[in-house]
Amino acid sequence: MMEISQGILLVAEPFMKDPNFQRTVVLICDHNSNGSFGITINRLTKDVLGDYLPDFEQLKNPVFDGGPVGKDHMHFIHTRADLIEGGKEIAEGIFWGGDFKSALKLVLHNEIAQHEIRFYLGYAGWEEKQLDGEMDEKSWLLLKANSSLIFHKNPSQIWKDSIKQMGKEFYPVMNYPLDPSYN
Repeated sequence: MMEISQGILLVAEPFMKDPNFQRTVVLICDHNSNGSFGITINRLTKDVLGDYLPDFEQLKNPVFDGGPVGKDHMHFIHTRADLIEGGKEIAEGIFWGGDFKSALKLVLHNEIAQHEIRFYLGYAGWEEKQLDGEMDEKSWLLLKANSSLIFHKNPSQIWKDSIKQMGKEFYPVMNYPLDPSYN
């Protein structure tokens, strides 16, 4: 049985009421006895990177809503540890953070492609045992992180495609309405 750990995707169960996490997929970047830290990977905003960085206002990379906490801080996930120093490998070939200015310069000079790096504003955080409680309530399904989901061409499909990767027995879940009373 899969357990919460770094490199796991939390896939929101279809009837989750919390609007911060309805139909979300959260990549766990750090999990320890003090709590958990993750980034929501499927909430695309209308903003672009240049909207937040005056020195790089020409950058048009999309910015994702990484979660409800720390909206004043930008995170990035990438696959290019060969180009960006200081990142933490959180799943096979998937890295969180690193030298931010170096990453921006690589994007600016087209030395790293959009499908190799994503930028997120904010994060999802849980205190000690909080996420365990949500697991006991069956709020989340677990899936091993992979780059096909994290760097999906169509972010609005990440939740459904995560469900598909869990197996055919989960297929009916993909089409459940947000509110079961609509059924």
